[in-house]
Amino acid sequence: MPLNPDQLAARVAQDIEPGSFVNLGIGQPTKVADHLPAEIGVVLHTENGMLGMGPAAVGDEADPDLTNAGKVPVTELPGAAYFHHADSFAMMRGGHLDVCVMGAFQVSASGDLANWDTGAPGAIPAVGGAMDLAIGAKRVYVMMTLFARNGSPKLVPACTYPLTGVGCVSRVYTDHAVFEITPDGVRVLESFGTSVEELRARLEVPLADGVR
Repeated sequence: MPLNPDQLAARVAQDIEPGSFVNLGIGQPTKVADHLPAEIGVVLHTENGMLGMGPAAVGDEADPDLTNAGKVPVTELPGAAYFHHADSFAMMRGGHLDVCVMGAFQVSASGDLANWDTGAPGAIPAVGGAMDLAIGAKRVYVMMTLFARNGSPKLVPACTYPLTGVGCVSRVYTDHAVFEITPDGVRVLESFGTSVEELRARLEVPLADGVR
């Protein structure tokens, strides 16, 4: 069966190496924090100025002054630090983050990312720190559903929405499969409740063999 959001977050967490410095984007990517074992020493960064973020806060743990960039209450781990917003963006732009996990409206076969504007009437474009993360993080992972609500693919030959970054995405984690973006094309690393042939039938992007 396709993965639900919590299962998908757990799958992304599996591929984050111990000791990494990681930024989790607003929305579903924040769920990844709930699936990172403390013993692997991953340090979570939030663009609003914090290192050492823990899982989401529940019940009495919630502190309105302790939130992630999406204004969701979070916990802090031992050694957590707080700093100015400008220092946070300097970390992002300076190549100090090993991984960032972001959502997307579209990802192209060459790793282009579109995640800030669809042009829909009434929508408010909100790029936030996505452009800084796209060019600054050593690896960019995208976490999204493979298909939009109207059934159209979100992994596409070329993005039709305004770009956030060019050729920046390393992997795409979706409810149906995990894809790796390589210089030789898109490779399926793992699929959930579907086959590579079924994915090829629904996507316009050529898929290389290599599913495990």
